Amino acid sequence: MTKRALITGVTGQDGSYLAEFLLAKGYEVAGLVRRSSSPNHERIDHLLDRVTLIPGDLLDQTSLMAALNDFQPDEVYNLAAQSFVQTSFTQPVLTGETTALGVTRLLDAIRMVNPEIRFYQASSSEMFGQAQEVPQVETTPFHPRSPYGVAKVYGHWITINYRESYDLYACSGILFNHESPRRGLEFVTRKITNAVAQIALGQADSLALGNLDAQRDWGFAGDYVEAMWLMLQQDTPEDFVICTGETHSVREFLEVAFGRVNLSYQDYVTIDERFFRPAEVDLLVGDASLAKEKLGWTPKTDFTTLVTDMVDADLALLKD
Repeated sequence: MTKRALITGVTGQDGSYLAEFLLAKGYEVAGLVRRSSSPNHERIDHLLDRVTLIPGDLLDQTSLMAALNDFQPDEVYNLAAQSFVQTSFTQPVLTGETTALGVTRLLDAIRMVNPEIRFYQASSSEMFGQAQEVPQVETTPFHPRSPYGVAKVYGHWITINYRESYDLYACSGILFNHESPRRGLEFVTRKITNAVAQIALGQADSLALGNLDAQRDWGFAGDYVEAMWLMLQQDTPEDFVICTGETHSVREFLEVAFGRVNLSYQDYVTIDERFFRPAEVDLLVGDASLAKEKLGWTPKTDFTTLVTDMVDADLALLKD
């Protein structure tokens, strides 16, 4: 019997890669999409003949219950969120409503409509914030340093609570930073690679950034969606850290990105205080040993390949 999966956030980076992955596995795939006068489907344009789009919103539990009743999924992947950290400082309430309480609404809809549905929650390494140990693992205490990180901690723990309280198959993937050519332009990695392409093509002459010393564990989003799927195929639900196990600074990212077009970042990058966070997160690096042991998952894309692929994609995009 063909499995059915419902993805929230299907129009985003992760949602588009996950939809591709599940379709290749033979799933019927539906995506929950918010009503908008300007549809944002460019990441899934090539999938629209194979993905069912269902109107709904994490702020509206009635729409979530209707989507579950109509599509009858076997699996639900909750990837939707207000996910830009900087915006969470200026829109903390909206971030909480969507990224935190939205998880509760969806879990409760599953509990009432069909508690046999398997549920994946997209947790985040931003929950670790001011890291209490290095590397970070599943048992590392959380110390979030942004409203986004706080909201993700709530979403993580409410998932565990519903698992323990109602015996739902509900689990969280604590994903460290994962990037791709489909990343939104507001995120620092894509901001860099897009600017590098513009500068190389003579369309820009500078790039303003904030903290160049921040270190992150950066992987390829296309690798990470496999881990999401694997988490829902186990006998019992469990939470996993998903990462590369390497950390690199923004400065290192700049070196590789500008080096791809034979330029030096020092000639183009300026520091702008507006891009510093009110509370910085200095170092994130994970250990995915548990995922390797129990899921058989390991990342396939190394850091240099990730960065150069993103630069190449932006060059191709801007040349068109």
